[in-house]
Amino acid sequence: MTPPRQLVVEADGGSRGNPGPAGYGAVVIDPATGETLAEAAEYIGIATNNVAEYKGLIAGLKAARALAPDASADDVLRVRVRMDSKLVVEQMSGRWKIKHPDMKPLAAEAARVLSPSAVTYEWIPREQNKHADRLANEAMDAGRRGEQWDPSASTAALDTARPPAADALPPVSGPPGDATAGAARARAALASRPSAGTATAAPVTDTAAVTGAAPTAGTVPERAAVPATAAPQVGWGAAPDLGAPATFVLLRHGETALTPEKRFSGSGGTDPELSAAGRRQAEAIARSLAARGTIQEIVSSPLRRCRETAGAVAARLGLEVRIDEGLRETDFGAWEGLTFAEVRERHGSDLDAWLASEEAAPTGGGESFAEVTRRVAAARDRLVARHAGRTVLLVTHVTPIKVLVRLALGAPPEALFRMELSAASVSAVAYYADGNASLRLLNDTSHLR
Repeated sequence: MTPPRQLVVEADGGSRGNPGPAGYGAVVIDPATGETLAEAAEYIGIATNNVAEYKGLIAGLKAARALAPDASADDVLRVRVRMDSKLVVEQMSGRWKIKHPDMKPLAAEAARVLSPSAVTYEWIPREQNKHADRLANEAMDAGRRGEQWDPSASTAALDTARPPAADALPPVSGPPGDATAGAARARAALASRPSAGTATAAPVTDTAAVTGAAPTAGTVPERAAVPATAAPQVGWGAAPDLGAPATFVLLRHGETALTPEKRFSGSGGTDPELSAAGRRQAEAIARSLAARGTIQEIVSSPLRRCRETAGAVAARLGLEVRIDEGLRETDFGAWEGLTFAEVRERHGSDLDAWLASEEAAPTGGGESFAEVTRRVAAARDRLVARHAGRTVLLVTHVTPIKVLVRLALGAPPEALFRMELSAASVSAVAYYADGNASLRLLNDTSHLR
């Protein structure tokens, strides 16, 4: 019996405004030769990123079906879909529920194009989806001119040659160091690419990694072994094209009843909900982020105030919220619920030690800043590796945000006491493939005014 034909579909969609002018792109590839067999793109008017991504998937599957003599038979065709939309990949794989009403009919349509048993789904970094991304942008550019995409004028296939049967990159590990900014895996991916313009498959299959447990106290998160010649470049000298960074938009949760009273509120206390003011703040940032249209993923601390803030944004953007335990606030031990003055009165010597050393823990078995730093750095490394080239909203707390900013700047531990972070404020850090990090924004509250 003739073996089924193997095809790869890469698809993408975009929206300039989310919702805004939108388009999709899709390409069908022969996995044995890397040859482009078919392209599809279309300007679809005003839509969200997710709608455009689903439209791209449907177009890619239809293009693949058109290449098979009898695609309705399960034994004729096998299609591997590769997309940089975690939402679409997880929903079409059946691992995430489809909650948004706009997504349900699109997912159902995609599932009808080919037999579900003939299609598998794989997430890839955005840098490995350049061909489809360029097609989507060509479609949106055509729409801006009042036209539709013209395949004869497309240049999306240029510089996107790919080797046949690309292997997944091996895991990397090695020494710690804040200077690497948690981009060990991204650096390994960059170094392992055969040449500029090629795309190497790096499937992410460990769906539990983002919710992994924090490292044991006293340990340092595993990092990549980087030879001296691969050290991050410093300064303004010429650098290779590193592609789009992983950008973390760091959102502190909205106010709780404890926030205006300036009480210690960590992960070892009562887990308060947002106050009425906090809910208004969450809605305000949701509107602001929707207007910007840049957020592609949302990851939240497990604590209630963050989940409620993240939920408001997710509802506005039509995205799922993933939970990462590494983003929770410090456990302040016996200080939970107390003001600074109350802690000074009751536990003065412990407070002095805590202020003087990152190794000192709060009274009653709380976490030291050194322990929190190890936990947050491990979460950062996981998320940078998972979301290379993506813009991700991390909804978290004062200490994790300050730790991420401190590590990005290479600042000393005492810098944690020299930053102001308001409730529902936004900061941003970009992580590049050479290991460098760039602080883009700190404590922005313009959306609350």
